[in-house]
Amino acid sequence: MILPIGPIHPGLKEPLRLKLKTQGEKVLDAEIDYGYVHRGIEKIMEGKPWQKCIYLAERVCGICSYEHTQTFAETIEKISNIRAPLRAQFLRIITAELDRLQSHYLANSTYFKAMEHETMFMYMLSQREYAMDAIELLTGNRVNMGWNVVGGVRMDAKEVHLNQILEKLKEIEKNHDRYVGMFENGPLVGLRSKKVGRMTKEEALKGRAVGPIGRASGLKHDLRESHHTYKDNLEFKPVWRKEGDNFARTMNRFNEIPQIIDLIRQAIDNIPKGPIRVDGKIGSGYGEWRNEAPRGEVLYMIETNENLIKSISIRTPSIMNIDSCAKYMLKDVATVSDAVATYATSDPCIACAERVAILDVDKGQSTRKFI
Repeated sequence: MILPIGPIHPGLKEPLRLKLKTQGEKVLDAEIDYGYVHRGIEKIMEGKPWQKCIYLAERVCGICSYEHTQTFAETIEKISNIRAPLRAQFLRIITAELDRLQSHYLANSTYFKAMEHETMFMYMLSQREYAMDAIELLTGNRVNMGWNVVGGVRMDAKEVHLNQILEKLKEIEKNHDRYVGMFENGPLVGLRSKKVGRMTKEEALKGRAVGPIGRASGLKHDLRESHHTYKDNLEFKPVWRKEGDNFARTMNRFNEIPQIIDLIRQAIDNIPKGPIRVDGKIGSGYGEWRNEAPRGEVLYMIETNENLIKSISIRTPSIMNIDSCAKYMLKDVATVSDAVATYATSDPCIACAERVAILDVDKGQSTRKFI
């Protein structure tokens, strides 16, 4: 039988329809229906100055909101041959990693809620609050930060605020290992997560899974390795696992958290003095830029007419990860409840996924349709 879940359902944090083909409780196949929350952000940006569009970019995704503004700004900087000052680059790193920190805790909390382990759910949200407080100390806001501009960042950080951020990180470290141990060895969550929702490395490649989802299946791919600020100034190696199941995806995020904290400490300890923004003429042309958002690769493709955005296309990680979940993770899942939990481990964001551009090629010409 076909069992529909959604678009409005207690097990889903955002609206979509998850159609499960079942035989009794066993899930044989799955299909995803999108189309419930598309907002047409890319189309709205066309013809507007970048100053307005960077605010729209921040609203593509509520959880990965920061990385969208950095990727937008760095794409324009690439087109215009502008390089942000080194101090601004370090401030971007600190903010990006704090955003990754809170996102990983939120993703794991959602999984524990799907597993009906409300204690771990609340522990994760408690840990996340320290990261949210640190983001507010640095930028003045908790979610939509308004932090990035083309050429740098909007405000400088005082030393007292950077020291307070380090104190917040210490608070996170106090209980992190304890909570990881509770998951890793707990019969309700850890043991029940093993060998459930498995996706092999080959399947992850076929589905183009990215971020912690791909790395949990053995893909050693992290765009921070190739980003100039990380590559030139910080010590970094991707964290990955090979089991490819619900346990691995959750543990991969847990295992990345100490590394995130280390990167923030490296950036704060070595942050240079100097300006936080440079002015430059916005160029006309086309550019692409990729960054590693908390969920994986974010790609911006922008064409500018000096200060105006002529066209823009955004690819977010959720579209690949959700499709990988439907095609590979949800096949041969033993129970419907495990299927909902498996879907949660893909850390889905529907609002950021529903900006797909379909190219119809006819006689050498292409027409972009937004859905």
